[in-house]
Amino acid sequence: MRKKLGTLLLAACLGLTAGCGNGNKDAAQNENTLEKAQRQGYVSIGFANENPYAYATPDGQLTGEAVEVARVILNNLGIEEMDGVLTEFGSLIPGLQAKRFDIITAGMFINEERSKEVAFANPEYSIGEAIAVAKGNPHNLHSYEDIKENPEVKVAVMVGAIEIDYLKKVGVADNQIVTVPDQPSAISALQSNRVQAVTMTGPSLQAMLDSTKDPNIERVADFEQPVIDGKSVRGYGAAAFRKEDTAFREAFNAELEKLKESGELLKILEPFGFTEDELPGDMTAEEAAKP
Repeated sequence: MRKKLGTLLLAACLGLTAGCGNGNKDAAQNENTLEKAQRQGYVSIGFANENPYAYATPDGQLTGEAVEVARVILNNLGIEEMDGVLTEFGSLIPGLQAKRFDIITAGMFINEERSKEVAFANPEYSIGEAIAVAKGNPHNLHSYEDIKENPEVKVAVMVGAIEIDYLKKVGVADNQIVTVPDQPSAISALQSNRVQAVTMTGPSLQAMLDSTKDPNIERVADFEQPVIDGKSVRGYGAAAFRKEDTAFREAFNAELEKLKESGELLKILEPFGFTEDELPGDMTAEEAAKP
């Protein structure tokens, strides 16, 4: 459809005076990235094929929390199509700067270093650690500190996961940490009472519980995020723009705020394992980037 439209526009200009082409060319040269995307009806986005943030389904459809949030916002801005550019995660920021695509929609965490290179939109989600326990939370666990204080409690963690470092830095004893090969094994350990808790990131845990559907285990709703080296481990993810694309970023932020206020943001996030606990609240990109 795009090619046909381009051909028709070109033919129309050729049928008029030479000034038609020059005028359109001058206008196109002066428009910003947002205006260009609105005129064309599409925009290119960079993604890293990482579930649940942005990934291609087996039938080639682009989806994920970051993609679907962007899809709704861009539609509201009059941009109906997104062209996905699959990129290694480490090459997303260089690719954006090189104009291989116009937005990063990969659920990228906001941090100080990245914020020197790109202009993040405000956060669309937050993510932190979570724990699951037996129904009713018999050991009254609401934090890693609670696990540390009760030597009878053992916690299952996937081998190589960052949660092992977090638990140790909080002071949980080595003999309380049970490493397992994968996330399903952690849930199995809890079900068999070989451990009294499992820990992983919030969306990962929620996805496991949703797939297991075991009424005898539950996620701790009021879990306190661990503080490591004086800072909470909770992170915030957002779309990213080139530094010069201020108008695009501001328009994106305005539409994102509408989604937050209406409750639609949570509805978009929920199919990807996010809950109300993963909403970003009033956090801004500037605040999230502070060390």
